[in-house]
Amino acid sequence: EGEEAKWETKKVPNIINNPNPAWVRKPADLTEEDYSAFYRELYPSSFDEPLFSIHLNVDFPFNLTGVLYFPKIKPNVEPQRNKIQLFQKQVFVTDSVEGIVPDFLTLLHGVIDSPDIPLNVSRSYLQADGNVKKISSHITKKVADKLEEMFRNDREDFERKWNDMKIIIEYGMLTEDKFFDKGKKFALYETMDGKLHTFEAFLESIKEKQTDKDNKTVVLYASHKNAQHSYVQQAKAKGYDVLLLDSPLTSHLIQKLEQEFSDTTFARVDSDLIDNLIKKEETRVSKLSEKQKEELKTRLESIVPKEKFTLKLEDMESTDAPLMITVPEFMRRMKEMQMSGGGGMMGMGDFPDMYDLVVNANHSLASKILDTDDEALRSTAVNQALDLAKLQQNLLHGEELTAFITRSYEMLGEE
Repeated sequence: EGEEAKWETKKVPNIINNPNPAWVRKPADLTEEDYSAFYRELYPSSFDEPLFSIHLNVDFPFNLTGVLYFPKIKPNVEPQRNKIQLFQKQVFVTDSVEGIVPDFLTLLHGVIDSPDIPLNVSRSYLQADGNVKKISSHITKKVADKLEEMFRNDREDFERKWNDMKIIIEYGMLTEDKFFDKGKKFALYETMDGKLHTFEAFLESIKEKQTDKDNKTVVLYASHKNAQHSYVQQAKAKGYDVLLLDSPLTSHLIQKLEQEFSDTTFARVDSDLIDNLIKKEETRVSKLSEKQKEELKTRLESIVPKEKFTLKLEDMESTDAPLMITVPEFMRRMKEMQMSGGGGMMGMGDFPDMYDLVVNANHSLASKILDTDDEALRSTAVNQALDLAKLQQNLLHGEELTAFITRSYEMLGEE
């Protein structure tokens, strides 16, 4: 194991030539243009303008000055760390500020300058230092206060910037409890219709329709604009609202929100039938007897691969799809959490994908399967419906897709 590694520092000649840089000047003396010019001075090769800046200026109970910038975080691009430069009395020390600012803020850009940060010490000593703790807390509070102020003063502009900064905010809410408490006031959640709400406002708007028989408010969500489209449409048809949660942190974030709001549960729209996700007191009528259902299940089990699907018979509307593939919420969420790093159950990421195949016992296909003694005809009908259900979940590829296309043309020819 060896001795704990020292916190890396490096003193180099001043990398900013300006003898009177923005962070040593009073905020009242600076304009937005001054902050933009200083950003370009710090990062001359950067093409993107930052979303906004935060000026730090404290002389008690510790000394801290600096200017931090919120960068645009582009989707599918790994955010860069080590963009905050630490100075002491305008002398550059390091661009590694882990332990000085909370982890989520290492994604910001800019400069901090403080003579009260000890150098050449171990990371654990640094994090335990009283001044460093206060500095870290102060920076977190300043960031949260700035975001809340922007949200209150110009919500329209805040909403325009939301997608460019949400990863940093969500990461902060997951890792810093105090930031989570403040973030509840300004963190936004987008519906599939493109409207943005704070979580508490969204809960209030859906409470009447999306509270189940156990008095739990069910938040339905999709993880992609198009991938779960048909499931979203089924939810909308019942008057339900659906959130678009497409962040890589979604599975962790919803677990945090479920802990915080105990009468709330999240369910992705394709994790079960909509009527099962938000259970009401209504009872559904079945066209089939229990004996017929058993026979239907037996016949389907001889066709549907049991290593991939668990069969579930449901009494749905006769106009609903004959077969529907759903992904159990708990299993999928655990896999996602493990794949995104940390959390989840050990080894869940290695489990093969398992799906529920929901069979609409009230659809005419169910009656056709029971009435048809021709095994080949029965198998063709079931496989066609199964492939359509796979298409709906984007699960039909390669050889299976080719077989589906061939079979579809053959069926057209039979007409």
